[in-house]
Amino acid sequence: MASVNKVILVGNLGRDPEVRTFPNGDRVANVTIATTDKWKDKQSNEMREATEWHRIVFNGRLAEIVEQYLRKGAQIYVEGSLRTRKWTDKDGIEKYTTEIRADQMQMLGSRQGMGEPSHGDDDGGYGRPAPAAARSAAAPARPTATAAPATRPPSGFDDMDDDIPF
Repeated sequence: MASVNKVILVGNLGRDPEVRTFPNGDRVANVTIATTDKWKDKQSNEMREATEWHRIVFNGRLAEIVEQYLRKGAQIYVEGSLRTRKWTDKDGIEKYTTEIRADQMQMLGSRQGMGEPSHGDDDGGYGRPAPAAARSAAAPARPTATAAPATRPPSGFDDMDDDIPF
């Protein structure tokens, strides 16, 4: 029987990306994304919410795009797969971290906080699309990125314990 390891998230960056460049030139970008569930408590009739934090790892060209365009608060769509890696903390204790290795990423929401000047939202206000001329004059299109075929992380990736916890 076939198996599937696929994750799709839409969330907001908790802080600016952390980017590393390895001696061989490969790049890795780490971000944390918050997703929030909201619901109405049936007993108290109050609104409740719970936020979950996700660690995302971008490699290669995706890492470069993340470094250039994403900032804290940016809303993004990410597709990828779960990866668990083992690492040793400063006290010599082995620990495990589960991350999402991103295959695709798309920037959502306004351009504010994405490394570009803010030109207002593209929706023209009140949820209506702005005229095409206004959208094209506001700012260049946001890139949509897809990773190259999956490759192994650069050597030394598994023993980077200074980035845990993120």
